[in-house]
Amino acid sequence: MDKPVIVGVDGSDPSLRALDWATDEAALHGLPLCVVHSQAWGWYEGYGPAFGVDRSALRVYGENVVGSAVERVGRRAAAVKAYGELVIEDPTAVLTRMSSEAFVVVVGGLGAGGIAGLPLGSVGLAVAAHAQSPVIVVRGDEQHLRRSFRRIAVGIDEPEQAHPVVEFAIREAELQSAALDAVHAWRCPAREVADYPDHRADSERHRALAEETLTEALRPTARVKSVVEVRPQVVEGHARKALLDVARAADLLVVGARRRKSHLGMQLGPVNHAVLHRAACPVAVVPRA
Repeated sequence: MDKPVIVGVDGSDPSLRALDWATDEAALHGLPLCVVHSQAWGWYEGYGPAFGVDRSALRVYGENVVGSAVERVGRRAAAVKAYGELVIEDPTAVLTRMSSEAFVVVVGGLGAGGIAGLPLGSVGLAVAAHAQSPVIVVRGDEQHLRRSFRRIAVGIDEPEQAHPVVEFAIREAELQSAALDAVHAWRCPAREVADYPDHRADSERHRALAEETLTEALRPTARVKSVVEVRPQVVEGHARKALLDVARAADLLVVGARRRKSHLGMQLGPVNHAVLHRAACPVAVVPRA
């Protein structure tokens, strides 16, 4: 059986935008859609029920959330086979666990209450840090959510770990008839000193290495160049700025999951954090090889 697209919902506006995106994603790939609502969600980010709440009423609420979400999927894409799951489990834990059997997990990308401008909520951030499948955090305005730009952007780091990231971006670009902008940022430390001397040789060497890195990482795109326009971009500067810039005119930004352990557990790297909190479009975080 095909792995499903999994989306977490709580009835809030951010989760409904995530549901719509997940519905379109399932339709594009011809996959089933699993709609998950956790009764322990705390209403997505901080709206937990008061003590003494009627458990039966809480279950009815959850069933209504799931039922209305499945109906919404049917109205948007009748061909998508959608089904719901109501669970009593921490939402981060359930979505992370289910990611092992998912094509992709989709979550909403705004903070508490769905107010624009607030940072990414804790559920989305934690799932992106721990999921075994790609995770799409749905954020951005209506122009980005309608996939109006016909443009997928992918951030490239080390070529030896880029294969699953590039493959995911290629597949999205191919199915959406979109161009693929592949971005690799490079820096020449000597040029960042206030009174740097002439370091043109160093700069040219760093640029050449960056171009070589990007060329190597993009080898998998050769098989789709006839149907996908691949546009390599070697950018001098910080990776987070380069990715945030390209995201302004993209339908989806794809990045690799740079994960690291700390005393707080598994954490994402600073570039991942920057794009998840500030990108103008939805962001896909793909586990790297």
